[in-house]
Amino acid sequence: MKLHFLLFTAWLIHGNQSFITPCWTRPSPRSSSSLTSSKGEPDDPDLQWNLYKQYHARGSWKGIWTTYDYMGDVLDEVVASVDLDLLSDENKVQQTHQIVVGATRSDCATCFDRMETQTIPVAQYTRDNLMVRHRLAAHSQIVGPTLTRSGLLATELILSYEDARVRVLFQHAPVWERDIEPGSCPPQGLKLARCLISREALRNVPPTAETETETDNIRFYRPVPPYAWHKQWQGTSWTWGPQNGNRGWTIDELPEGDDWHGSAPVDRWNLRLPGGVFVQCPRILTDAEVGLCRLAWLAKDETLLRVEAGVTVLQPIVQDEQIVGFEPPALTSLRCDILQKVGDLEGEPMFLRENAANSDGVIAPTPESAAEESSDALKAIRDAMSL
Repeated sequence: MKLHFLLFTAWLIHGNQSFITPCWTRPSPRSSSSLTSSKGEPDDPDLQWNLYKQYHARGSWKGIWTTYDYMGDVLDEVVASVDLDLLSDENKVQQTHQIVVGATRSDCATCFDRMETQTIPVAQYTRDNLMVRHRLAAHSQIVGPTLTRSGLLATELILSYEDARVRVLFQHAPVWERDIEPGSCPPQGLKLARCLISREALRNVPPTAETETETDNIRFYRPVPPYAWHKQWQGTSWTWGPQNGNRGWTIDELPEGDDWHGSAPVDRWNLRLPGGVFVQCPRILTDAEVGLCRLAWLAKDETLLRVEAGVTVLQPIVQDEQIVGFEPPALTSLRCDILQKVGDLEGEPMFLRENAANSDGVIAPTPESAAEESSDALKAIRDAMSL
C-alpha cells in the first residue's frame, strides 16, 4: 500500500479541490507502528467552521428523502430541503427543513402550480457549538452518533461536491438475544432499523431522473456500470481520531483490502443506488468492536469521494466490579478520501472473484422501476416541481 503520511500545518481549500500543505514529508512508506506514534494536528474550531461554511452552509439543499428498511425496500419518500443559511454577520448558520406536504397542478397555461410546505426549525450553529455534534473533514461531515427521543441511534454521513451532496442517516434500534424479553435487561446490541438517503443539490428543483439535464455538473441519475468502481484511484485523505488528531495523507494506490466501495460482504448491510451511490454499515452494533459506517459516491466518472465513521456503543461503566451504566455513543474515527481515476485495473476485479454467498448486498431498483412503485401523490409533487 503506497500510503504516505504528511504531518501537515494547514489544509488549503481551493475551488473544489482539497490540498494538504506539509511541513515535512517522508517519501517512503512507514510501518503501522510508526504511524501510531506520530502526532497529528489538534482540533481547530476555526478550520471546522470554515469547512462547514464552504461546503455545506450554502443555501437550500433540495432532494428526495428516501427511507429504506432493513431489507432494502422503500418505506417512504418525501420531497424536502435542508436550508443552511449563513446569517448576515457570517457568525451564525440557521438550519431549517422545508417539507412538501402537498402539491396542486394547474390545468390552465396562465395559472400557477401550488405547493404546500411545512417549515421546521432545527438549530442555529456558531463556531463555538458546531463541534458538539458535528465533525468535518475535507468534503465530508459527520453528525452524531446521537440517541434520539425515540431511543434510536442516529449517525449521519454527508459528502459534498460542487453544487450537489449525498446525505445518509443510519438509524439503529435496541435488540435483544433470542429468548430474552425485550426491555427486561439492557440491550445486547443495536440493529439497523432504517436508513434515509437523500441526493441533494443547490438547484430550483430536487434532482430526479426527470429534472436532471446534460448541462448539470453533477448527475445523480446517469448510468454507472458496476465496473466503474473498480479503477486505479489516487488522491488525498483526511483522518481524525481522539488520540492522534487530524492527519493528512496522499494515496498513490488503493490496496485490495481498502477498496470497500466495490464489494458487499454478507456480514454488513449494503445498498448500491443508481448513479454511483453506495452505503455500508454494520447490521448490528455491539460493545465488542467499533462499527464502521461508510458512504462512497462517484460524483463524476473520474471522481470518487468516500467517508468512513467509526462508532462505539454500549460501552459499560463499571464500579466495584458491577455495571452501573453505559457510556454515551461516541465517534472514534473519521476518514474522508478525495480520489481521482488514473487508470484501469489489471486482471479480474475482486467482485468477480467473490463467491455469490459473499456478495448479497441489497441492490436498489432502477429509476424506472422505482418510479412505477412511487405513489400518485409523489408523482404529482415531482411533476409540479419540475415546471
